[in-house]
Parts: sequence; structure tokens; C-alpha cells
Amino acid sequence: MSDQANKPLEGRLALVTGASRGIGRAVALKLAEAGADIIAVARNRSQGALEELDDRIREFGQNCTIAPLDLKQGDMIDRLGGMIYERWGKLDILVGNAGILGPISPLGHVSPKDWDEVFTVNVTANWRLIRSMDPLLKLSDAGRAIFVSSGAASKNKQHWGAYGASKAALEHLIKTYAAECSINTIKANLIDPGPIRTHMRAQAVPGEDPNSLPTSDQIAPLFIELASPLCNKQGEIVNFYDWAGIKRR
Repeated sequence: MSDQANKPLEGRLALVTGASRGIGRAVALKLAEAGADIIAVARNRSQGALEELDDRIREFGQNCTIAPLDLKQGDMIDRLGGMIYERWGKLDILVGNAGILGPISPLGHVSPKDWDEVFTVNVTANWRLIRSMDPLLKLSDAGRAIFVSSGAASKNKQHWGAYGASKAALEHLIKTYAAECSINTIKANLIDPGPIRTHMRAQAVPGEDPNSLPTSDQIAPLFIELASPLCNKQGEIVNFYDWAGIKRR
């Protein structure tokens, strides 16, 4: 089998947010296995997990740059974009995975502080990432941007208002970005993971049997497909359960 088949993302550079655990960690490892070098972003308190991820990525023969960063600090996202330009001159793959659940609560009980935090992390930070990384993605021969949505964006489920509204806003944001990318080589898409065995899912549905859910490792190959220079999808929301042929409960 050719090296291209073994490592279809050889020579590409990927930035992954929320890379210290869950889906982000699994995606960073899968991207590295496919030949990409990784910029792994997570909160400062995740330094140890990022260092462990760095070790794992180097086992694949790829480089990893860890970037402890609070995505609520938009100016730090801008600085990261400048650093990437100075060091590599481009970015091939952007994975906007990081997100927070916020309070599962009636809308009238959500504090302004909690509401602002959910939208800052789930929406504004991803806009800041686009703002900073779009010029770098344009310098790639096939820039790919992948963001993580949720079925909550369209289900209007009671008590999920803050999270659901933020994901609905994210979907609008990325579909707009995809439309704006029709004149260049960037492809921007979203993934709806459905219920996945993650820490966030355990927070949201504490009584659920985690062993009944797919793992982060199972969803990671979908990100590789959308990150490929051969991917022609644009402005789509790809449902993991449908893509994997998993029967919905």
C-alpha cells in the first residue's frame, strides 16, 4: 500500500480545539495517524493532558505543538493565528471542536453570566477562529474547516435553551462562512455527533449507560474524511449516526 494511502494527510497542518479529551483528543490522534502535524488547543488547566497527547502524536512520527489557551480570550486566538503564520505560513485543517454545555435549566433561570459564557465559547470563539485562521486556510491548496454542532440546535428541547441556541447560531455562522468560501478552495462543514460517550454527555444525561453509546474513536474517521483535500462537501451538516449507519435509539 502506498504512503498516500497509509497517510492521506501527509504534510498537512491541523489545528484542533478542545484537544485534551473526548472527541477533540480522538480527532487529533486520528489526524496524526493520517499524517498531519497537530496544533493542539485546550484550556490552561489541561496542560498535563496536552503533554500526554503530544507524546502519543509523536509515536505516529508527527509533530505536535501544544497551545494552552482559553478560547474566551479572543485576543489570544488572534495571537495564535499570527504565530502559525510566522512559523508555518499556512493552515490546512481547522477543527472547531471545543464547546461547553452550560446550565440545563429553564431559560428564565439561566444567569446572564452563564448565558454569555456559553455563547462566548460555542459561537464567538469559533467566529474569532474563522477571523484569524481564514487567511491561513486560504494559503493552503485545500483548506478545510470542520465544526461540531448538535441535534440540540433544532430540537427545541426544554431546559436546553442556552446550549441549543448557541449551536443553532454556530450552524448559521458556518453555513454563511461556507457560502463565502464558494470563491476559494476552502471547504467548511459541520458534524452533528449525536450521543457520544464523552464527559459532556455524562454531564447532560447522568443516568445514561455510557456503554450504550459510540466512542470518540468511532467518530474520528468522519473528521478525516471532511479534512481530506478530496472532500467536496460544502456547508453541510453531516450526521455521524447516519454516516456510520448506526441505528438511532
